[in-house]
Amino acid sequence: MPNLLQWYPGHMTKARRELSALLPSQDVLIEVLDARLRDSISNPLLRELSGKKPCVKVLAKSDLADPARTEAWLQQLRAEPNVAAFAAAKSRAAETRTRIHALCKDMALTRGPDKAVRALVVGVPNVGKSTLINVLMDRSVAAVGDKPAITKAQQHVVMKSGMKLTDSPGIMWPKIEYEACALRLAFAGSIPDTAVDYLSVGMFGAGLLLADYRDLLIARFKLSPVPASPEALLEAIGRRRGGLRPGGVVDLHKAAEVFVHEFRSGAIGRITLDAPPRAD
Repeated sequence: MPNLLQWYPGHMTKARRELSALLPSQDVLIEVLDARLRDSISNPLLRELSGKKPCVKVLAKSDLADPARTEAWLQQLRAEPNVAAFAAAKSRAAETRTRIHALCKDMALTRGPDKAVRALVVGVPNVGKSTLINVLMDRSVAAVGDKPAITKAQQHVVMKSGMKLTDSPGIMWPKIEYEACALRLAFAGSIPDTAVDYLSVGMFGAGLLLADYRDLLIARFKLSPVPASPEALLEAIGRRRGGLRPGGVVDLHKAAEVFVHEFRSGAIGRITLDAPPRAD
């Protein structure tokens, strides 16, 4: 299996240096987080670089996430100092533009009322930064794709409201401490497929969904009886989705690819991989 714990392309070193140089001139950060991975995708490097800079945390792809868990994560984020939080979705573009501009203006306390707010958009690769920029601009100004590391250089744009936005390349932290965190990032697509062993990632994801979203799996893949293990789940998917080799042997790698892509697209249902901490 590729070393997901140390996937750190060379352009990210340059992006980190540029980010450090740009931060002092910015009034507020807009940190884009995948709503399905709120905990795993929170970048410790960004926390280190940004210090106490006001931050609007945007839970992107919330239309793919479990609504109850999204709300729980929003409540936790809003309790943090110098943080505002909002759940964004493509289907609510106008609301997203209005709310994020208002939140940034409120958070930029040192900015005079007649001066345009300067906001830096940050996040890990393939989290939806450029998509958010396009939503905020109400037109396509940033390249987007379903692969990580599409944006490799900073881009500066100005919203109709006057707010100045900088889109930055997605950056990972140099070494992911826990394998489970790396596998969650790979399952959701924040680590490129060239660095991913689909079978390992699929097995991991199958275990998560069997534990928390069994009913969605049953409905999507017409499972009866319910598989008892991740391997049994992938075997069942392979049999139903053209993954049989000669002799009736299931191609588990192909089944894992189908499963991973169906999760990423939202075809299985609205799922959040990171459970919010329980209130005491």
